[in-house]
Amino acid sequence: MEVRTAEPGEATAARGILDAAMLAVEEGALRRGTTLVAVEEGRLLGALVLDGEAVHAVAVRPGRRDQGVGTALVDAAADRRARLTAGFDPGVRPFYEALGFEVTCDGGRCRGVLDA
Repeated sequence: MEVRTAEPGEATAARGILDAAMLAVEEGALRRGTTLVAVEEGRLLGALVLDGEAVHAVAVRPGRRDQGVGTALVDAAADRRARLTAGFDPGVRPFYEALGFEVTCDGGRCRGVLDA
């Protein structure tokens, strides 16, 4: 598996992975930021939207979850930034904590910070 910056022709496939995970990512973040993709044998397995230090979304195809794809995407983002921040639902808190994010939750929403 390779993690790299998405190529222009991969935007639709990356958006499809994000949409399938029901993650709302504003178009501005997609245009401004960097979309990283995990690719294996020419097939996109997951996508991460990074805008500055903010991780706007991480999504992995359902059949490839729990196989390290999301971790590889976040690790690649951390290689590009000295600090990462993320806002997310409490259900994915264990994922972010396992990656070393310091997590706080308030009012049904969590925020994580990772100093790489």
